[in-house]
Amino acid sequence: MKTNWWKKATIYQIYPRSFQDTNADGIGDIKGIIQRLDYLALLGIEAIWLSPVYQSPNEDNGYDISDYEAIGSEYGTMEDMDKLIAEAQKRNIKIIMDLVVNHTSSEHPWFQSALQNPASEYHDFYIWRKGNESEKPNELQSNFGGSAWTFVPTLGEYYFHLHAKEQPDLNWENPVMRQEIYRMMNYWIEKGVGGFRLDVIDLIGKEPDQLITKNGPKLHELLQEMNRNTFGDYDLVTVGETWGATPEIAQLYSDESREELSMVFQFEHINLDKQTGKRKWDIKKLDPKELHQVFSKWQTELAGKGWNSLFWNNHDLPRIISRWGDDQKYRVISGKMLAIYLYFLQGTPYIYQGEEIGMINYPIKTIDEVDDIESRRMYDERINSGYTEEVIIASINAKGRDNARHPMQWDNSEQAGFTKGLPWLPVGNSNEINVEAALNDPNSLFYTYQKLIQLRKEMPIIIEGIFESIPTADATVLAYIREYQSERVLVVVNFSDQPAHFALGRTRVLKETIIHNYEKEITDELLAYEAYAVSLK
Repeated sequence: MKTNWWKKATIYQIYPRSFQDTNADGIGDIKGIIQRLDYLALLGIEAIWLSPVYQSPNEDNGYDISDYEAIGSEYGTMEDMDKLIAEAQKRNIKIIMDLVVNHTSSEHPWFQSALQNPASEYHDFYIWRKGNESEKPNELQSNFGGSAWTFVPTLGEYYFHLHAKEQPDLNWENPVMRQEIYRMMNYWIEKGVGGFRLDVIDLIGKEPDQLITKNGPKLHELLQEMNRNTFGDYDLVTVGETWGATPEIAQLYSDESREELSMVFQFEHINLDKQTGKRKWDIKKLDPKELHQVFSKWQTELAGKGWNSLFWNNHDLPRIISRWGDDQKYRVISGKMLAIYLYFLQGTPYIYQGEEIGMINYPIKTIDEVDDIESRRMYDERINSGYTEEVIIASINAKGRDNARHPMQWDNSEQAGFTKGLPWLPVGNSNEINVEAALNDPNSLFYTYQKLIQLRKEMPIIIEGIFESIPTADATVLAYIREYQSERVLVVVNFSDQPAHFALGRTRVLKETIIHNYEKEITDELLAYEAYAVSLK
């Protein structure tokens, strides 16, 4: 029976390379995750989204898979993986595998066979076009910069890759390839995983000759076929990464009657501090009202027609407190504000490792400190285009993916309890920000997240309630009401480090305070980053 357990669940993303190392090689591993399951159970999460642990040359830190049914040696063994699934189940935690089926690694045996023999059945597992070195098939660009086409002189053909040239795109027009993918997914389902996070899944319906990359005409047909052949008959959660989704498109993915996915990650709110028509590196100041309008739109337009995912952070995004909160004076208070605003919305929330203790960005001074392939390629491009190094480094410090990837901070020891060796990326400010300190402080951000997770399990209004945005006079004050049966909950946040005003009014008589990030009476005057949720009479 399908129970839609994921509607009440909170899902915790682990970036295994940076979570917990047990063998002192400086890289997190599966045994380390097993070691920390009790901590996650204490937090209250019900599922772990596990970023890729498959065999990979790590050109893109595991999002370039060379064997879908083998564990990368740096992470451990398949026996370790089986134990993780079993130990998590004992704590009522499901493991959601991060699955990349838009592309493989260029070291995958399929692609190696395709390179060596154009008559191989695996040649058509990828996208090829005849050509010569001086004339590319078309102008499509890789998401990491440069052409999306790479020429293979020995074949006289180009292959297509929307990411790095080491990540050739699979040909979803090929039914034999699709069946191989479905067989592999069923392998993991039989192991007992709780679902899949499907990386850049909106790209699989691409039609490169028509210059169509996202939301191709056959995309939903392909997802329905995937559903029928794999997870459709199981009580699993499936979430698609869809950078091009609108509310209308998200309904197609997540309307249960269409039998596609449980939900998608949409990124409209994530792009609000990007200059219009430019890249993510070209930053503008966030307008809180615009942010609220976007969330309100998604809450309203998916209500009863689909399901939202709720998130601030992931492995590709900078730390939210540094980005839209205050990572100095108001680090904990602004972290609580961001959490309270998000967790009373309808949808499934995702916590990224360290978010619950208020981890912040890791500023760098030179490009030599950067690991991320995307940031390094942007640096080279922009240096060649005449940008100053100072401007480029500022962009990387604001938006670079490494910000999220520095090791988890467990305590205030030399390497923050992450490793006894030299970490693959340096540890951040763990003297003040670490799990041990958070657990010892009853007013820490950790306990706010723990309470919010518990409230979602206990309060049907959060899962089922109608959403209504409340207009406010102050540009930094965001407010909404959730209503279910005879209950009403009001959520108010001050998205600013300056005092603000919100008139509660006679029609909103407070019944009780559900959660508040200050220890003070709720009044019409809001302190910096003040946030609360109250039930109304």
